Amino acid sequence: MADDGVYKSQFATGTSNGGLTAHPGGDRWRWESRIFAGACDEAAPDERPVYGALNYRREAFGAAPRFGSSYFRLTPETLTRATFCYPDSSAEPSAFGIADRCALVELAEAADTDPLDGHIEAQVHGPVRFDRDVEALVLDPSYRGTSVEHEAECLPCPVEWHPGFRLSIADLRRHPHYRGEAYVDLGAAIAPGDWLTPRVIGDAPRTGRYALQDLKKVWHCVARFGRLSGC
Repeated sequence: MADDGVYKSQFATGTSNGGLTAHPGGDRWRWESRIFAGACDEAAPDERPVYGALNYRREAFGAAPRFGSSYFRLTPETLTRATFCYPDSSAEPSAFGIADRCALVELAEAADTDPLDGHIEAQVHGPVRFDRDVEALVLDPSYRGTSVEHEAECLPCPVEWHPGFRLSIADLRRHPHYRGEAYVDLGAAIAPGDWLTPRVIGDAPRTGRYALQDLKKVWHCVARFGRLSGC
């Protein structure tokens, strides 16, 4: 990111904390084709929108922690080139909006959904530059003093910290039905002590022993039940 200076979509990076379907004929490609009436079908990867969420609840943890513990907070000016939908584009939404004509907050607040699923998706059109369009990168405090903090400081935007995610293994075991007993066991297996943090989950793939999609389910448990009120 520091080298490129811009935030890239999955079509350009090939990576995601969601489904890896950003390719011609894939689910992400199909969803964009539907939402934008085919306007992006032949677009180059760097011409496609990038995704985020509208933080209508003004959460310190960001608008959509389902997708990760850290986030970029964009400037108000980016609203003029953003479109929105509810629910998420993966759910075939029929409700859309733009910044000055949008009733999606009322829909989201009225819905009875899992807290990790209640986000209003945003699609930002045009480049998102770190030196122009980003107010701050907001990190989880488990990354203090790590290479993540060091590399974040190479970006041309401020670095801030939210209160943090941390879930004890004892608390994890109280929620076996949330994502499944297998992911409770996996969380216990990767924890070096009695706690799970974003850093612990982020380090796990480097061992080569765990499937990324399985670790994502462990993260969902931490994101759902491990929010700290202060740090």
